[in-house]
Amino acid sequence: MVVVAPVTHSEPSPHTDAIQMPASVKRHLGLDEERSWIVVDEVNEFVWPGFDLQPTPGGEVAYGMIPPQLFEQIRRRVLGNARSGRLGRTPR
Repeated sequence: MVVVAPVTHSEPSPHTDAIQMPASVKRHLGLDEERSWIVVDEVNEFVWPGFDLQPTPGGEVAYGMIPPQLFEQIRRRVLGNARSGRLGRTPR
């Protein structure tokens, strides 16, 4: 089982806790140039690899590593939302 913070192109509402993904990280991962956000008040739980993962152009399901500072920021915010009871969890 894995727990994944979803990434979306949809700009979050004022009530959604999300971190905008830096353009440099998106380029590093081979993602498009549109703005994207990592939602940190909601997680998806599934057996890896999940059916709804989008493969890379090379057919892989993992796009690569994110910078440790960004990972730590995501981790802190997800855990903070979990502690405060604001974290939504969706089993897939």
